[in-house]
Amino acid sequence: MSEKASLKRLQLSNFKLEALLDISQAINENLSTEGLLRRYEKIIREDLGIGKVVLFSYNNTWKCILSSGIRYELFQEIIVEHDLLHYREITNLTTMEHQKLASFDVVIPVFHKAMPLAYLLLGDIDEERDGISPVIKHLHFFQTLTNIIIVAIENKRLYNEHIHQESIRKEMELASRMQTNLIPNPDTLPNNEFLYVAAYYHPHFEVGGDYYDCFKISDNEYGFCIADVSGKGMSAALIMSNFQASLRALFTTQISISDLAIRLNSIVMTNTNGEKFITVFLAKYNTNSRQLSYINAGHIPPAYLSESKEVLYLKEGCPGFGMLSEIPKINVGNLNITPGSKLLLCTDGLVEMENDKNVEFGFSEIERYMESEESMDSTIWKIIQRLNIYKGRNPFFDDISILGIKFL
Repeated sequence: MSEKASLKRLQLSNFKLEALLDISQAINENLSTEGLLRRYEKIIREDLGIGKVVLFSYNNTWKCILSSGIRYELFQEIIVEHDLLHYREITNLTTMEHQKLASFDVVIPVFHKAMPLAYLLLGDIDEERDGISPVIKHLHFFQTLTNIIIVAIENKRLYNEHIHQESIRKEMELASRMQTNLIPNPDTLPNNEFLYVAAYYHPHFEVGGDYYDCFKISDNEYGFCIADVSGKGMSAALIMSNFQASLRALFTTQISISDLAIRLNSIVMTNTNGEKFITVFLAKYNTNSRQLSYINAGHIPPAYLSESKEVLYLKEGCPGFGMLSEIPKINVGNLNITPGSKLLLCTDGLVEMENDKNVEFGFSEIERYMESEESMDSTIWKIIQRLNIYKGRNPFFDDISILGIKFL
């Protein structure tokens, strides 16, 4: 080997090492994706004299992440799946009859095991330059350099995605805690000489679209409700949070339950633009007259068990809130409450839970446990235990809320 050839070989080896070091330093400096691609482009075009560079990368779909030295229309029609995916090795394109790739001299595939990560197209290769020549004999270096860049960009994407997901997780945790504060703690529900109230709440996700409440309106009146927003997740939780605030502000002894329904329907319609709705059961109970007035707005009918063990489902009412801009008619139900009677309200996540034979849980088990002499806390707990056995390996598909009331 001549001294001149040895010198050129040494120069090329040194250049490769310096180029790899330069890219490694850029990665360690946490350069942006755009910054890494600029360094990569400089090495290929300015240092190595490549006239045309196009780099396709895969991230769910194939897309061009770098194009330099070539007009857009000369590569825009290249479809990786059709035009490049069959290339498994570095291929000289000068003798290939492929119209879409006519502007390029070489295709360099980059794989991780058997998975294609990127395709590099090079054109107008200057092999007559002094110093580093001929480039065409050192295409594996391009492959290595491209592999390093693609992996670095993918790692950066995964890291940013992780940071984003972690941020979302923390926001969801905060939203979950805030929603938990809106859902009454079972220990704070009324427990006195008039009624005993117990509850259970299990959101399907970190936040849910279910809501229950029971609170004192005046010395002799209590209001309570259970509600379920159509849909799941954060949007449902936000709508329900607004609904909770509106309900608490409007539900007073002065407002009739029908007027309350009209006001709430208007609020829900305004907030959701008719895109979502809320099914609600609203009730007001007077401890002096022992009268319960209620409206079922498209909700699962609560089960009322009288002292004589007769079960009645409370269905009187109107469409769900947010279904119609104006409710055409409201039927208010009225019930004379006898001492020792029970009322159990729930959302569809309970009664519509299916077993492995696609049969819903339904109301029969609810009635059976309500008829027992157990406390309301124990009744709800046994219903949930039975539900877990009934569903088998099927996952919960929705939020579950239960509000149980025993009238004393």
